[in-house]
Amino acid sequence: MYSMTGYGKGEYSEEGVELVVEIRSVNNRYFDLSVKSPRIFLSCEERIRKAVREKISRGHLDVFVSYTDRREREREVSADLSAARAYVEAAKQLRREFPSLHDDLSLSLLLRLPEVVKTEETAGADEILVRALDGALAAALSALTSMRRAEGERLKEDVTARIGTIAALRDKIAARAPFVASGYAEKISERIGEYLGGKVDETRILTEAAIFADKCNIDEELTRLASHIKEFDSIAASKEPAGKKLDFLIQEFNRECNTICSKSNDKEVTALALEMKNEIEKVREQVQNLE
Repeated sequence: MYSMTGYGKGEYSEEGVELVVEIRSVNNRYFDLSVKSPRIFLSCEERIRKAVREKISRGHLDVFVSYTDRREREREVSADLSAARAYVEAAKQLRREFPSLHDDLSLSLLLRLPEVVKTEETAGADEILVRALDGALAAALSALTSMRRAEGERLKEDVTARIGTIAALRDKIAARAPFVASGYAEKISERIGEYLGGKVDETRILTEAAIFADKCNIDEELTRLASHIKEFDSIAASKEPAGKKLDFLIQEFNRECNTICSKSNDKEVTALALEMKNEIEKVREQVQNLE
């Protein structure tokens, strides 16, 4: 089992190029990938997506790429006019607010301000940069997968223990269920006897008890619960992504438990079913974290 939550970082250094890839993943019903990288790697985005898709099937992932290239390469320098205008306008506002201050705004000062001048590579990623990207990405994915696996095993241990609790509660309900109808028959016999001064119509009691037993019969729900528990164990033991399957199956758990609660006319069975429902809800919360 794998959790959908994790973090991985990979670094690669070669011939003056240092590149770092960081990946963060969180829960999502589907596969959702966002790549944030310098413009020079724009043509590599599909390459990144394919590499991630091969390792991960579900979850929202953010991939961050940063690099330093100390090699001699042609660069393009451009000015961000909107940023420059904003700085100039801010300087004018300060001048109006504080007229006594000396105005030393100059072109050389403006060029040194953050975001005013941008430097970009004129060419796309070359072979060395692509190799560095592949190496760092592979390392980041490996670290992410390891973290997701470790967290997934912890979640598996937790939900397996809770499924064991649910199975035990199911067995207690199954043991109690046969006595519900007979208990009802005794109660109705006592009440009728009280009203009729001890004269009891056995036929009527048996009829009432049979109708009651039919209405509160939960044998089918208990049988389906037992089947669901076996299926849960089977899916959990599989090496395939289990999150979606278990999420659907736990809804079936909840449906059977709700039916038992609605049919039950016994205080003990209701209490056990409500306790089971609480455990099912905890399993559902954990399962939604699984890939």
